[in-house]
Amino acid sequence: MLPMSRSTVHETLGLGGAEAAALGADAATRIRTFRLVLVLAQALRTLMDQLLQPDGLTTQQAALITVARALRGPSLSQAAAALGTTHQNVKQLARALERKGFLRLVPNEADGRSRRLVATAKSARYWRRRSAGDQRRVLEWFSVLSEKEARTLFRLLMNLANQVSRYAGRGDKRPVTRLSARDRERT
Repeated sequence: MLPMSRSTVHETLGLGGAEAAALGADAATRIRTFRLVLVLAQALRTLMDQLLQPDGLTTQQAALITVARALRGPSLSQAAAALGTTHQNVKQLARALERKGFLRLVPNEADGRSRRLVATAKSARYWRRRSAGDQRRVLEWFSVLSEKEARTLFRLLMNLANQVSRYAGRGDKRPVTRLSARDRERT
């Protein structure tokens, strides 16, 4: 159960009636959806962290291993872009996974200044052993959705992910509207 689901906050996601009315129904729904996606993402990450914790792994580390395998030895920068995070964060995750024997940082033959991430045989054995159980658990979490709803949700989230990646790739540097002194006093 999401923390917000215990009250009317679940319905409004912290967007009060007056603020929602000022935005309009469509915009209020989009703001609430944004907030719900953030809350849900954190809840899912926490659940997966709990599953991985006995083996000393985190969801972020598992995601990096997945990217290293899927991209077949990406550079740190490529992995960072794929995960929507920083080069430095990927480097820290990769070093921890290297110490645990799940990844190797190897010189990039195409560019001697960079390093590539390569999943190890230990990593392959580990995921073969636990992947089916993890997938069953995720299916339990998503069991509330019909097959059609799951396909629709996937399609909608892919549309959103594609839109967001356009902004993430260049950084959304448009200025945010600032509150006037009078409006700040009201809040």
